[in-house]
Amino acid sequence: MEQTNINKLLTEQKNDRTQHLDQMNIAEIVDLMSSEDETVAHSVRKALPQISAAIEKIAAVLQAGGRLIYIGAGTSGRLGILDASECPPTFGVSPDFVQGIIAGGDHAIRHAIENAEDDAEAGHRDALAAVTAKDAVVGITASGRTPYVIAAIEAARQLGAVTASISCNSNTPLSDAAEYPIEVPVGPEIITGSTRLKAGTAQKMVLNMISTVSMIQLGKVYGNLMVNVQATNYKLQQRVVNIVMEATGTDRLTAAHYCEQADGDARAAILMLRYSINKEEADAVLSRTRGHFGHAEQMLAADRQAEDRTSS
Repeated sequence: MEQTNINKLLTEQKNDRTQHLDQMNIAEIVDLMSSEDETVAHSVRKALPQISAAIEKIAAVLQAGGRLIYIGAGTSGRLGILDASECPPTFGVSPDFVQGIIAGGDHAIRHAIENAEDDAEAGHRDALAAVTAKDAVVGITASGRTPYVIAAIEAARQLGAVTASISCNSNTPLSDAAEYPIEVPVGPEIITGSTRLKAGTAQKMVLNMISTVSMIQLGKVYGNLMVNVQATNYKLQQRVVNIVMEATGTDRLTAAHYCEQADGDARAAILMLRYSINKEEADAVLSRTRGHFGHAEQMLAADRQAEDRTSS
């Protein structure tokens, strides 16, 4: 898409409800922003089939040992980095398992480098340096026309990676470039063209779904419990104890004891409590199931049932 066509984008249109924004008082502006934000969830809901299709392929890539890589520019790039950075402490994965790449490099995380998004050559180069055929790559851009992101997705696809995209306009060049496009048209922003607002909210919601659902598929969640959370501070240490209590029905003192024995690993503590095994045995079964807690629990339950049948 040519630069001269940007005025045709829905995200660049004027919002009729906010034409006199500068004349409103604070309470009126806040109410209007809240009202506009309420529409975002409805826009995301309409894209659920596309979101689900993308997640299905992404989860399969991760189950096969690949990685998830987000690529974006500006606000979109920062949102990808935010989502990626939360995965290790929340789901216990390695820092390189989910990665975020932003146009302009790490400096652009804190500082606006607006012209970086137009550098298609850099997008191509960054993708070739980071992506392999085993990975899944998600391009993120509100406009759906950002040259850096489109070039990165094209390069990733040529490498054989699974490619998906998130944009907030319809029928975008980015959608044409990706195998699994997700389009969430959120309409004009309250400040014309400021896509860090509704578009950013929509992108964050979709990213939440992509990472969370993928990790659930990998067995990083048990029921609705964050069993892979890393107990790296006091709050999270207490959360691990609470998780063990909830999963096993034991008291706090016992849960805390087993958490200590399990070196803060809620998964191991739960298995130790439920099946009267030690830390080494719990770690072994988790290793056999590639860290999928649900599968590990099923394996131990099956072994226990087999032992009961034999003894009877």
